[in-house]
Amino acid sequence: MPLRGKTVLITGASSGIGAATAARLQKAGWNVYATARRPEHLSALRDHGCKTMALDVTNDASMRATVADIETREGAIDVLINNAGYSQSGALETVDVAAVRRQFETNVFGLLRLTQMVLPGMRRKGGGRIVNISSMGGKLTFPGGGAYHASKYAVESLSDALRYELAGFGIDVVIIEPGLIKSGFADVAAEGIGAAVASDPYADFNRSVAQSTRSAYEKGPLAAMSGTPDGVAAAIETALTTAHPKARYKVTASAHVMMALRRLMTDRMWDKFLSRSFRRPGVQN
Repeated sequence: MPLRGKTVLITGASSGIGAATAARLQKAGWNVYATARRPEHLSALRDHGCKTMALDVTNDASMRATVADIETREGAIDVLINNAGYSQSGALETVDVAAVRRQFETNVFGLLRLTQMVLPGMRRKGGGRIVNISSMGGKLTFPGGGAYHASKYAVESLSDALRYELAGFGIDVVIIEPGLIKSGFADVAAEGIGAAVASDPYADFNRSVAQSTRSAYEKGPLAAMSGTPDGVAAAIETALTTAHPKARYKVTASAHVMMALRRLMTDRMWDKFLSRSFRRPGVQN
């Protein structure tokens, strides 16, 4: 189904990948609806020519209102880019379960619910495309990132099921798997760990996770293999403009290298590999 220039809804467009994608597609002639929980952060995209709207993917009423508004204006949403998401880090024993639920509301349940809302319009129109922003973290797991990785593994599984279920309606489902991206993601992930308590048996581990997360984006071999939000936006544009998109697009050298290493290593080998960068809880160093 030719989609160039059609109507696109992007979530989490206030910064990073979402903002870069909105700007890139708008420049290429698409009819872009850039959304975020706080629409005041979308002013630059509005000045760039995007249509901007408030959208909270953890709020059912907000999603319904946004989809209904766009469909009233445009008839249907041709492309949905599920980009909203963030990382909740920390040793799993120490992570507040309420915080994990909030992350899943954004990263998983919001993605699925919004997809459900746009699909009737796509089916009526005879086609469309769903692009889900996953991560290399949907295929491998770093210590201290269990909650985040679980959410991205869920995105991968939902996308695989949707791809099969929607193909007969002319609707393609594409997964984007970025590696390290130079944006504010690392700072948010590190800050999400919270302050360490001296009596906490995971205090040293959580500190090392925060340090390793920041340093991975700033220096060393992984930083050298990182990418930019616009690099991911370019991959998304490719997925939208080709007649037959791939099921998955890996983006950045770090994604290609790390995912290949994980496939080649046994679980024990992977754990030993990670121990070079992450302090093991309970182990005296």
